[in-house]
Amino acid sequence: MERSLELGNMTRVQEFVLLGLSTSPETREVLFAIFLTLYLLTLLENALIVFLVCSHTELHEPMYFFLGNLSCLEMCYVSVTMPSLLAGLWTGPCHVPLPACMTQLFFFITLICTECTLLASMACDRYVAICRPLHYPLLMRPQVCLGLAGTSWLGGLLVSVVKTACIASLSYCGPNVLNHFFCDVSPLLNLSCTHVALTELVDFLSAIVILWGSLLVAIASYVAIARAVLRMPSAAARRKAFSTCASHLVVVGIFYSAALFIYCRPSRIRSMDLNKVLSVIHTVATPMCNPVVYCLRNREVQAALFRTLRWT
Repeated sequence: MERSLELGNMTRVQEFVLLGLSTSPETREVLFAIFLTLYLLTLLENALIVFLVCSHTELHEPMYFFLGNLSCLEMCYVSVTMPSLLAGLWTGPCHVPLPACMTQLFFFITLICTECTLLASMACDRYVAICRPLHYPLLMRPQVCLGLAGTSWLGGLLVSVVKTACIASLSYCGPNVLNHFFCDVSPLLNLSCTHVALTELVDFLSAIVILWGSLLVAIASYVAIARAVLRMPSAAARRKAFSTCASHLVVVGIFYSAALFIYCRPSRIRSMDLNKVLSVIHTVATPMCNPVVYCLRNREVQAALFRTLRWT
């Protein structure tokens, strides 16, 4: 009762202050130019992939359907976090109203959870293509692909609703300074002036289900793929099979390494500077590198790109 009265007399936080990446004006100017370039390059790369997949019939296959979905997701993903990062580098510490902060958190959680399940769906697609090639047209027919993609987006949305509702229900009485460049889970939990045990438990369990669940699906798929490839009699066939999976493995490794370190721990994270570095990796570097790793090195995508350039 006394604690409730004490919290009732406190001033509730109406906005948060994002410290961003750097407090040095000279450093901020350089970083602003770098990250603005990376942001525009990421949007251009992913928009190009979506355009190629939609406009070329030879790319109307399950693998490219999922890649197109991933590129759409990456454009949304980077557009959720980069504006506040750039604003902080341009003006210094950025003031964000509480509703805007929770909105950013909602979209961020939705997109990161969707990406986890989408990467797992892509691993399943590669498993069927290599381990059950004769059944591939049936097992990965358009209805199944749409179902997997829709489930990924819907699952991310539902998890985000639960997690954001739990975090938004907490009380924030001050201080209101977030040592981050966007509204993330751990910095907000660190600032709450109420008990966060239940919210931490929800956050941890959802991370276990989404992150570890999708990662285990991807690992199981690639273990089966590796066994099937090693049994292939032809060295050329083995190289071709491994080359179609190598890019996905690289992206999965980078994405899950950073995401698991940040989000799969049952307590509030104190090393926020390390958090910011890892967040830059999976919110800036990964969306920029994915189109190059996945698509622009692919011969069919390159051929479609060359034909598009000739038409223009």
